[in-house]
Amino acid sequence: MSEQVVASRRRQQQHAGQPRRIPSQQRGRERFEKILAVAAELIESKGSDGLKMSEIVEKAGLSFGALYQYFPDKSAIIRTLAERFNEEGRRCVEAELEKVADAAALQGALANIVDEYYAFFRREPVMRDLWHATHTDKLLQQIDAEDMEFHARAFLAVLLRLWPDRDHGELLAIARLTMQLLAAAVRYAVSLDAEEGARAIALFKTMQVVDFSRLLG
Repeated sequence: MSEQVVASRRRQQQHAGQPRRIPSQQRGRERFEKILAVAAELIESKGSDGLKMSEIVEKAGLSFGALYQYFPDKSAIIRTLAERFNEEGRRCVEAELEKVADAAALQGALANIVDEYYAFFRREPVMRDLWHATHTDKLLQQIDAEDMEFHARAFLAVLLRLWPDRDHGELLAIARLTMQLLAAAVRYAVSLDAEEGARAIALFKTMQVVDFSRLLG
């Protein structure tokens, strides 16, 4: 029986979108990172829809068995890449929100987050591809929803700190909507060329000047 067939049967026992295991030994980690690096190169040149496990095997110089030792399918690779990019974005958001000491600083923090997210997606064509693919890919929609909820909860923590007496549900609704609007603006801007996208981001920041003190009293 061929190695491909055996690996395929084993893959069916794995949950889609999850790595089989995260290696702890140096050689395994190097192989794991090599797979992700090759996959990122292929996504950048062909898009996530065009990613093929056979091409990863060929370009990484691995056997199918070595590949499937870590990733049961291409969904697991895509999810791992998306979550890594999301983790970088989360660090950016947390760093900006930690600086907020009063209501007056909120708008500046949000503007910085918009700028940093836009710059991040401009320099990471792989993440741009994955983000655009969320329109049709259920796995990526789930990852995106989880990431958006993380950002909303981080923003909610700031709102609760500044307005502890306000209704929690009201603040959560504001946090979620604020982050959804921010993400939508960045998503739209990165679909444009660089110059037009920068103008769209600048316009969004002008339109989204919110006086949270006035909004929340």
